[in-house]
Amino acid sequence: MRRIMLRISYDGTDFCGWQLQDNEVTVESELNKALSAITGEEIRVIGASRTDSGVHAEGAVCVFDTDSRIPAEKFRYAVNTGLPDTIRVWESVEVEDTFHPRHCDSEKTYEYHIWNNDFDNPLISRYAHFIYRKMDVEAMDRAAQYLLGEHDFKSFCSPKADVLTTVREITAISVRRDDRDERNVTIRVSGKGFLYNMVRIIAGTLIEVGTGLRTVESVKDTLEACNREAAGPTAPAKGLVLKGIVFKNALKCEENR
Repeated sequence: MRRIMLRISYDGTDFCGWQLQDNEVTVESELNKALSAITGEEIRVIGASRTDSGVHAEGAVCVFDTDSRIPAEKFRYAVNTGLPDTIRVWESVEVEDTFHPRHCDSEKTYEYHIWNNDFDNPLISRYAHFIYRKMDVEAMDRAAQYLLGEHDFKSFCSPKADVLTTVREITAISVRRDDRDERNVTIRVSGKGFLYNMVRIIAGTLIEVGTGLRTVESVKDTLEACNREAAGPTAPAKGLVLKGIVFKNALKCEENR
């Protein structure tokens, strides 16, 4: 038995998220179906991150086990023939059988994309949240720095989350306008793990800073409140992209980590 890791990009607009759901089309269900067809086995992938309905990915990661003799690097070509155009596997490599993408020491990077202009842009409307009010991006970036480091992010967590602790560490965060087109605004967040809807709530809160609905300093108070009601709204899913995942130990880890 071999363990194969895939890196995947997908447009999440028409999927009910990553995770398998009864009678729903998800990214995981499409991968399982395509991989099972080419291996002749019942394949069940294990994803590193479970994105919500409408969320996109450029560098999602999953693994699966197989007895197939297909060379690891050839899986990306074979599986793409059976996937919809909105999902593409762009890397396939063999990894240690102890490698589990959710149990390893890793850092995930997300971007939240905003189109800040008088009118929406139909060419990117599936991938960016439209804000017509002028935003103070420098204020948003200053406010974001209060979130850097290890904190209790309960204020930035959906009440639906079922977790043992709401303490998480953000290792990098920034808010920038695109130098080539200032209408494009990107909130970029990296961390060792994220709570349910955490990045989208951060985005919603920083948007309120940018549009003058809250002060820069209020973000520090929001963090310390440990109360979801203190933060801003959950920004729409379509602006969120999982950019990539970096594993700290060369694709090896212990399953019971």
